[in-house]
Amino acid sequence: MPSLPTMRAARSGREPFVGERQRRLEEHVVVDAAPADVHRLVSDLRNMGRWSPECRRVWVPRPPARHGSRFVGFNRRGPFVWFTTGRVTTLRAPQAPQGEGEFAFDVGVFGLPLARWGYRFEPEGAGTRVTESWQDLRGGRGGRLAEALGAVFAGTGPERRVAVNRAGMRTTLARLADACGRGAGEPGRG
Repeated sequence: MPSLPTMRAARSGREPFVGERQRRLEEHVVVDAAPADVHRLVSDLRNMGRWSPECRRVWVPRPPARHGSRFVGFNRRGPFVWFTTGRVTTLRAPQAPQGEGEFAFDVGVFGLPLARWGYRFEPEGAGTRVTESWQDLRGGRGGRLAEALGAVFAGTGPERRVAVNRAGMRTTLARLADACGRGAGEPGRG
């Protein structure tokens, strides 16, 4: 099994206060492929089960995904199995072979928002810097219910979600890098 790249979470401008939950993460890796090619792989949501350690399959009713497309993700971690519904919020393909691109989607369950996942694709050397981001949307009205559902169905309460997602993002990016060819640069802070 290939070793995972060493990646660190990016800082969002300030450290969380003691007792305050971290609600954003970023990880990145450099892969040996053009931004347009990597964007095409990642924005085909049906591939997500190949990269993610939690997502097993994504059903898109009318592929390929477009801005506003809805989809269902089928997830599993250990004995826990759950589904999420999602909507593509950003789909900006690189306009030139070496241009920048972006892809993002929101996921939720039973109408409650859970998270925003995003990917940026930026040229770096002969390859592409792929930055994966996660933003916790479980707040406000319904936030506590969304947290409880996460603990029951996904086996992860809010206190562990950041660590679980960080590890999952690193695995996702390592698998993507393997599919594209190992990176041309050192992975690290986003």
